[in-house]
Amino acid sequence: MDMNENKRRRSMLLYILIAIIAYLAISQALGSGLTASRVQSVTYTEFLNMVDDNKVTNVDLNTGDNTLTFTTGEGDSQKIYETTMWPTDDTLIQRLDEHGVNADANIPDTSGDLWLMLLVSYGLPILFFLGIGWWLNRRMKKAMGDDGPSMNFGGGFGGGGLGKSNAKEIKGEDTGVTFKDVAGQDEAKESLQEIVSFLKNPEKYNEIGARCPRGALLVGPPGTGKTLLAKAVAGEAGVTFFQIAGSAFVEMFVGRGAAKVRDLFKQANEKAPCIIFIDEIDAVGKRRDSSLSSNDEREQTLNQLLSEMDGFDNHKGIVVLAATNRPETLDQALLRPGRFDRRIPVELPDLAGREAILQIHASDVKMEPGIDLGIVARSTPGASGADLANIINEAALRAVRFGRKKVTQEDLLESVDVVIAGEKKKSTVLSPHEKEVVSYHETGHAIVAAMQKGSAPVSKITIVPRTSGALGFTMQVEEDEHFLTTRQEAKDKIAVLCGGRAAER
Repeated sequence: MDMNENKRRRSMLLYILIAIIAYLAISQALGSGLTASRVQSVTYTEFLNMVDDNKVTNVDLNTGDNTLTFTTGEGDSQKIYETTMWPTDDTLIQRLDEHGVNADANIPDTSGDLWLMLLVSYGLPILFFLGIGWWLNRRMKKAMGDDGPSMNFGGGFGGGGLGKSNAKEIKGEDTGVTFKDVAGQDEAKESLQEIVSFLKNPEKYNEIGARCPRGALLVGPPGTGKTLLAKAVAGEAGVTFFQIAGSAFVEMFVGRGAAKVRDLFKQANEKAPCIIFIDEIDAVGKRRDSSLSSNDEREQTLNQLLSEMDGFDNHKGIVVLAATNRPETLDQALLRPGRFDRRIPVELPDLAGREAILQIHASDVKMEPGIDLGIVARSTPGASGADLANIINEAALRAVRFGRKKVTQEDLLESVDVVIAGEKKKSTVLSPHEKEVVSYHETGHAIVAAMQKGSAPVSKITIVPRTSGALGFTMQVEEDEHFLTTRQEAKDKIAVLCGGRAAER
């Protein structure tokens, strides 16, 4: 749809360019004719000088009021002049005869032609531009629908896609994602399961008088699978899925974003039951304020979104899902019951969730037998689903780089280092003294960690520089997942961090 809009914009610019060129050509042609037919006034002395220079061809002495009209040149180069004759000049007739000037010529009045030329010169281009504007207006209205606004700057002048939401429409069965493809988010899936049930069987909810939540807000860090969960809801329910980014509503022209919101909900109403998914809704749903620097366009778009969410018929089965990692910036009117009724946390996965996510992504990659994904899961605390997917992909790329047809355990462990600390930096060459200092530093971390009872076991020490800027690192891998930190554990972590510098000293 973006390609079509760009084509429409290029076509309209081409039409405008052609209109300008045609206007300039018409003005040039008519302007030259207008100049040729215009009567110019000169002094009587200039007239006599032109006679003496044999430039005058015809003179009309019968105009009255001591005014005479004369011409110079022949054919297309002929020009018409007028002047006021001196009453005391008795030698004029003799002078005209001496220079072969026709003194009895009848020069027609060109004032009527002058008005016609003025009308054609200025009126025709105006009519031409009005015709071009009417034709473009018709094309835009046709592209928007019969009820779309006419061509004006308030509606967002800029192409045949005026007011179109440009939301990506996907049929439920074409999303290719169900809850089986989502791991590590059991609580979020459980919260969304009720929405799926309503979209599948709205009758049993209507019988008891219950209504489905109008909207659900997916809140969580980047890469945790918010968009994937929204697609999974559409795939499970088998309904149409409209996907659009919040930034797509914010436009330069005031009123266009609100028109996109109206168009989106109009499409959803026609395809109900369906799901509308707005990604990064904080781009359009930020808290409103009274500052002078506020964006009127964004506020109008937000007001239209609030109105649409409060006004659509929920019994038809329209559910609005939105995702954000900055819920604190959203407007309170957007979060009240009746709009986004539910707030569903999509948190970073725990140990079991990370292993399940790795298994899903590893199923698409050829691996050696006996691969232990649990080691990778324990080595990546705090990793999101996107990070884990990247680890599997980096391992596959490394296997291809070394000429292997299957991923090994070594590839997976090295890909963890790449995602956490970056690639090995071959361009950085440490001097022997620097290598010795880094070795003491990392060994200090490791020894302090190993001597403590509550610290995680040390699994790897390296002094190979990485692209993240680290000259080396010491990796500790927890045996189990921990959610609380005791006072002693905090002291142990501080001791491990200070061990590097203590070893250097």
